[in-house]
Parts: sequence; C-alpha cells; structure tokens
Amino acid sequence: MIILGIDPGYAIVGYGVLDYRANHFSVIEYGAVTTQAGTPFGRRLEMIYEGINAIMDRCRPQALSIEKLFYNTNAKTVIDVAQARGVILLSAQMHAIPVHEYTPLQVKQSVVGYGRAEKKQVQEMTRIILGLEKVPKPDDTADALAMAICHGHCSGSLMGRLNLTK
Repeated sequence: MIILGIDPGYAIVGYGVLDYRANHFSVIEYGAVTTQAGTPFGRRLEMIYEGINAIMDRCRPQALSIEKLFYNTNAKTVIDVAQARGVILLSAQMHAIPVHEYTPLQVKQSVVGYGRAEKKQVQEMTRIILGLEKVPKPDDTADALAMAICHGHCSGSLMGRLNLTK
C-alpha cells in the first residue's frame, strides 16, 4: 500500500510518501509544499492544492493519512490551517484517495509506543523505522512521515479494521 502522510499547514505542508508491504516501510519521497508570507491567502491555498495534486499524480497513493485538526489558543491559526486542510482533502477526493485521520496521541502511540512521547522522540523513531541517516527537515516533513507510519501500523490492526480513525 502506498501511503501519503500529510502534516497540514498554510506556510509549510509537510508530506511523506511510503510504500508499506509485509510490515516494512520503503520511502518513496518526502518534502514540503511551502508558501511565502505576504502572498494573498487565496493564492497560498491554490499553491497548496497544486502542490498536493502534483504529489498525488506522481506517487499515486492508495491512502492519505492526515492529522486531525485540534483547536489551540490561536483561533485565526486554526481557521487558516483548517482552510489549507480543506484543499488537501479536496485533492484527495478528486483523486479518489481514502482519507484517514489520526490524533497526535495516536501517531505517538503508533510510532514510539507511548502516547505522551516528545516530538523529538517521534522524529528519531521515524528516522530509525525508515532507515534514514538524519531526521528529515523541516519538522513538518518528519511529522508527515510519522503520519504515514501511523496509518501503516493502524491499517492492519483491529483499530484500523474498526474504522476508529475516522
């Protein structure tokens, strides 16, 4: 199964594409779709949509794993991230790719084995699982790869079969 993991944002959208077969992950590609501050917000959304479409066209994922949106203390930030997330979900819909959402707790539990793990622990374990020399940068990219790993682990588990991730 080819999994596209996404860490949504409007300045940086981290992504990671993994091939998951027989409990083994192979990296296809990873990186970030970036938009510049000062660019009109509508144009930023368009750039994200175009960038994600290009990744989907190139890599042909069979599943999209994305972080569930949660409210933080800055309402404007969460609204803007939600809009960026919306164009990502639209792209998945247009490509007929099933979407699977996970909380940060689920990702930490799946990647590290401990739901209260620190961000650096998750990134280092992601590096180890994927056999990478270094933790991918920016952090959003490493987070996206962790999202893809989470879906790989959950898709074959009871949690995945019960659709608890939706």
